[in-house]
Amino acid sequence: MSDSRELAPYACRSAESRGRLHGEPESATRDCFQRDHDRIIHSAAFRRLQYKTQVFVNHEGDFYRTRLTHTLEVSQIARSVARSLNLNEDLAEALALAHDLGHPPFGHAGEDALNEAMAPFGGFDHNAQSLRVVTCLEERYAEFRGLNLTWETLEGVVKHNGPLSSDRLPGAIAEYTKNHDLELTTFAGAEAQVASIADDIAYNNHDIDDGLRAGLFTIEDVCAVPLVGEAFAGVRGDYPDLDEPRLIHESVRRIFGDMVADLLAESKRRLDEAFPRSADDVRRLADPVAAFSEAMDERVRLLKEFLFQNMYRHYKLNRMTSKARRVVIDLFKLLSDQTHCLPSEWRRRTEGLEEGDRAEIVADYIAGMTDRFALDEHRRMFDVQARTS
Repeated sequence: MSDSRELAPYACRSAESRGRLHGEPESATRDCFQRDHDRIIHSAAFRRLQYKTQVFVNHEGDFYRTRLTHTLEVSQIARSVARSLNLNEDLAEALALAHDLGHPPFGHAGEDALNEAMAPFGGFDHNAQSLRVVTCLEERYAEFRGLNLTWETLEGVVKHNGPLSSDRLPGAIAEYTKNHDLELTTFAGAEAQVASIADDIAYNNHDIDDGLRAGLFTIEDVCAVPLVGEAFAGVRGDYPDLDEPRLIHESVRRIFGDMVADLLAESKRRLDEAFPRSADDVRRLADPVAAFSEAMDERVRLLKEFLFQNMYRHYKLNRMTSKARRVVIDLFKLLSDQTHCLPSEWRRRTEGLEEGDRAEIVADYIAGMTDRFALDEHRRMFDVQARTS
């Protein structure tokens, strides 16, 4: 199989892929990046995203975004932007679908708690955990562990936020790259860069929507942010009698559109200026090719600052995340001290290991939990009247 449409010279091409760690016959019907995409959506880790926190813990309400709906929104943006830039849509979408596979339950609160618990053993990083998921923890295929994804997809999973420094390298990434060089000191390909900024666009916009609907702030509050205020003013001018739910949706839709339009214009400008003639040329550049303009970057910074102060640090979320942190810390401490309480298949993995390696297995187990499973497991472990299974 070959790419189905003409790509830019700097796009990643399936026919030029650096391949997989474990050699496999090619598919007769799908190119290698389409195959990566399909393996990701059929993975257990992808299914579990449905019940993992984006901002609101899963049981807080069915309306709010979950890690899965967020991932699907990122995927849609990444594919659309990749198409407009003549990049490889299949690779961009695969990377968007994979980017959060390593997130533990309870969103960033869960990650912070696991990082604290794992501090004596190198800490916890969700990007490194995503690499562990797709190269080790998914056990589906007879001939190898993990999903055996292409080099380009693995590169994007690890480096979508930019090059990595060898002196601050998460242990899981350092260990994996001993045997499979992902060229950590360069940028990832353009498709991975697009997936990364698509993540920013998705969460900034859906957090405005979710925050308003949850009553954490008002339309008047968020309209103090220039980018948001302009969008709401424009919609009110065009539709003065619009009801509030549609006012919110139409305004967020316009903010979304403004961000994407700016990303496309700035990325095209950078590509024209740098004139890369291959995907490797993109990797060797000193700066990313997918980015916002300086003006939009500042407006997005102000929006993030508003959301940090008015949403992520709202007392309602603080209470929720405080409870979530305690659940993760409690589970980690108990299961690390008493590995015989782990399910049998996980307990066997810890046998004969040093303390740090056992802790990593416990972190793998907890990171794979959904919100509701973690809450149920905590109840089974700490409530003396709860059933143990």
